[in-house]
Amino acid sequence: MTGPLTEDEVDLLAADGTPSLRPSPRGRPSRVGGWRRRIRRWGYGTFLLTAAVVIPALYWIGVWTDGAFGISIETVNMLGRYLALAMVALSLDLLWGYTGMLCLCQSFFFSLGGYAMGMYLAHHGGEGGRLDSQGWNIPACLYYLYPYKVGEVPEDALTPWFWKPFYWLPSAVGLGLLIPGLVALVIGFFVFRSRVRGVFFAVLTQAITLAAWLVFCMNDMKLCGTNGLTRFDQIGGFPLYDDTTQFALYLITLALLVGIYLLCRLIVGSRLGRVLMAIRDNETRLRFAGYKPYTFKVFVFSLSAMIAGLAGMLYAPQMKIFTPTNMEVKESIEVVVWVAVGGRGTLTGPVAGALVVNLLKNKLTSQQEFFWFLEGWVPESLYTYLVWKQAYWPFVLGALFIVVVRLLPGGLAGLWRSVVSVSEGSAAVNQYGTRRPEGDRQ
Repeated sequence: MTGPLTEDEVDLLAADGTPSLRPSPRGRPSRVGGWRRRIRRWGYGTFLLTAAVVIPALYWIGVWTDGAFGISIETVNMLGRYLALAMVALSLDLLWGYTGMLCLCQSFFFSLGGYAMGMYLAHHGGEGGRLDSQGWNIPACLYYLYPYKVGEVPEDALTPWFWKPFYWLPSAVGLGLLIPGLVALVIGFFVFRSRVRGVFFAVLTQAITLAAWLVFCMNDMKLCGTNGLTRFDQIGGFPLYDDTTQFALYLITLALLVGIYLLCRLIVGSRLGRVLMAIRDNETRLRFAGYKPYTFKVFVFSLSAMIAGLAGMLYAPQMKIFTPTNMEVKESIEVVVWVAVGGRGTLTGPVAGALVVNLLKNKLTSQQEFFWFLEGWVPESLYTYLVWKQAYWPFVLGALFIVVVRLLPGGLAGLWRSVVSVSEGSAAVNQYGTRRPEGDRQ
């Protein structure tokens, strides 16, 4: 073949001869029946109705009844944080589910965005800072942890130059998107041009995350060390701890999550998306066809980093603190679990997986007496072991991941599609939700 493949030829690229994940070619009827489309739209509508109507309604009922009914602002704030984390899951799904690249540095990009917003919030934080000799106010969280050199006194402290661009909200938001994107662009250019992929790419990104975490934990970097960025007080001139502000942040997070979802859906449904899936299925064949896969991989890697950075910027004001803990390697691994549980290679799956796993984590990381009815009926020494403790959660998370890998490779989205397919009497679906060829059906 002397030139790049046509659009139809790219559609047929797959490692094992099975069809790639792609929209139905123009001119042919869709493989998804009308009934299945209605079920899918019903699912989208249910999520939007719950998040945009039911949750706000329950919150306002709680306000009007002084908490006797409905939900509190703390619950709304928690759900807002989980929606931001769902955005991180979407960013990984673009890489892992649609391009076949298991990336373990999403927490790094998430934290870059979080630190960008956190530095802005720290600039406008509470009392405790002081003016330096140049007229800049040193944020309180930095002033108390300022790394003085030998012979320096508090009057010698200066606001670092790299803190100053984050004083204004528009520049902080812009840098919160630009910095993760540029970092991913530099990493991706050298890594993908060197044709690093597979497990080597996963290990490399994990090492980058660990190295970045060690750097951010150093107090000499003037990023507040392990204490992180604290003492947030206002955002955009509005009091951060006000219930109305927190409710508005929830709505903004929901709107941006829907926008990012639509953007991802537009990408995966386009010719670019079909090229990305061809990279996942058979990158070597695509290269021989005249394409340069590394350019597409660099693009999607940078886009994914920017989405994760946006999620970090939304998470910081709702969490009201941002520390290097958010950058730890285990946080990136948790994102992998969210996507796996929800179903990689789908856009709805990672969102569902992030919400389900984090809601479970919220419930199972506090002491619970699930067998309260046995108290007094069994020896106290035995009942102590029946009380659920926070230390049990990692075992639940590990077991959940094993069950999904062994029994539900398509995750929650694959399970849903299987149920719908069986209900419709159609063929079985594979882990990506596409129908198997006739010869592969059992």
